[in-house]
Amino acid sequence: MSQVTLPHDAKAGPTKPEVRAVTLDKLGLRPTDHFVDVGSCTGSVTIEAARRVERVTAVERKPNRLDVTRKNLAANEYDADVTLREAEAPDGLPDDADAMFVGGSRNFDAVLDHAVDTGVDRVVMNVSRVEPAGDAIEAFRERGLLSEVVQMQVSHGYELAGATSFRSNNPVYVVVGRRGAEGL
Repeated sequence: MSQVTLPHDAKAGPTKPEVRAVTLDKLGLRPTDHFVDVGSCTGSVTIEAARRVERVTAVERKPNRLDVTRKNLAANEYDADVTLREAEAPDGLPDDADAMFVGGSRNFDAVLDHAVDTGVDRVVMNVSRVEPAGDAIEAFRERGLLSEVVQMQVSHGYELAGATSFRSNNPVYVVVGRRGAEGL
């Protein structure tokens, strides 16, 4: 995976590189896909997807975070046609997406309803808190989307007293959905 440059900070995120790798793998992006990033924040997932697909729509409700997405996009190379939309999802979501990443838990029920109603084929939602993760799993299940849940715990090594110790990131729940999924 090529390096993503994120010189601008959104005071939230970004989705960590290891989590992005798994998320994008689970989305199974194809070159002809229209990918939607719901809650783009720093744009890290938007950038990664823009290197893999023809079209990307990034939706972010906070103007300052959308500006960070824009600036971070400008600092990276990609070939996709990228559209940025300031809106609170599900407003601003396109009706022709093939794959969707939901980066937070705000309004996720309405976002999933939109995905189902418009025929989005693949949806992945990352959640870092236990209670919203349970809610998300149930929401995917209720809509016939749930195909897999992955819990990730990433730690990075550092030197401590001449030996290697590890500093942990918070766990992330990767909820994976596919249209017509039969559950876990």
